[in-house]
Amino acid sequence: MAMASMTNSLWFFSIQLLLSFAMVYGKVPSIIVFGDSSVDAGNNNYIPTIARSNFEPYGRDFNGGHPTGRFCNGKIAPDFISQAFGLKGAIPAYLDPAYSILDFATGVTFASAGTGYDNATSNVLSVIPLWKELEYYKDFQTKLRTSLGDGKANDIIKESLYLISVGTNDFLENYYAVPGRSSQYTVTEYENFLIGIAGNFTKALYDLGARKISLGGLPPMGCMPLERTGNLMGGSECVDSYNNLAAEFNSKLNDLVIKQNKELNGMDMVFSDPYGIMLDIVQKPAFYGFEVTGVACCATGMFEMGYACSRTNPFTCSDADKYVFWDSFHPTEKTNSIVANRVVQTTLAKFMI
Repeated sequence: MAMASMTNSLWFFSIQLLLSFAMVYGKVPSIIVFGDSSVDAGNNNYIPTIARSNFEPYGRDFNGGHPTGRFCNGKIAPDFISQAFGLKGAIPAYLDPAYSILDFATGVTFASAGTGYDNATSNVLSVIPLWKELEYYKDFQTKLRTSLGDGKANDIIKESLYLISVGTNDFLENYYAVPGRSSQYTVTEYENFLIGIAGNFTKALYDLGARKISLGGLPPMGCMPLERTGNLMGGSECVDSYNNLAAEFNSKLNDLVIKQNKELNGMDMVFSDPYGIMLDIVQKPAFYGFEVTGVACCATGMFEMGYACSRTNPFTCSDADKYVFWDSFHPTEKTNSIVANRVVQTTLAKFMI
């Protein structure tokens, strides 16, 4: 019993030292993440939904071959961003019972694969809506204060870097896929509806103490293998209309960032845009060391993701590093690394100073 108590005390002391070091030397003591499958490390494993990836071949290149619930063969962007900031190399999911509040103090993701800004998007696959992610964050704050005290907890909350990556599902899994929103809104009206929700969300984070926020944009979603597979008339090339929509929506997100930085005292929000680097990778794959862009590594690479991306499928590639996409919707670990590093070197670099 005494040994267990001593071990817990040493663990707590180690966490305190790590946090103190990060506060003094690193500016950012923790990476806190919200969004969809692009940044979900496994929260969906613990809710009743089919939007899961906690089985092989997902995770086959993650720490020796461990499927965690990340929609990737390995690490996702927040893991690389955390590492770049001198923090841990893998950010855990908040709902994973294997981790404690002391683990989450240096990085945590509340993200849920399949979600969107729009509550109706999360209903499509019965996943965690964005407002619920915020409720989990409030719960995290309460536990953080209980464990570390108000002073240390408030420092972490203020100095942490908050990553938001969401929006693709609102268009591809909701607006263009199921009846409802497309009969209520034109696509431009729907964009503006989502921008309103995004603004309310970042304002809510600000009100809860967040100051350093990275609002992520949409990728060139017309270049996802799933969309290219359906573009038979266009020779299975990227769907320009979806790419143009993503670029237009990103411009509105950037305007929101500028607006709130002016309106909210102390707000230091940046717009992190994956669009340019992703499109460059797709258009010039050899430059980045890729061989295949039009289809994904998993299964046939044309339409499979989630449970359709089965470990028994004989078509799954042997070397994911040759592919831009892991499944028909999500990038490989190598692509995530390149995109994350580009964002760190440009948009997020200011938070390292």
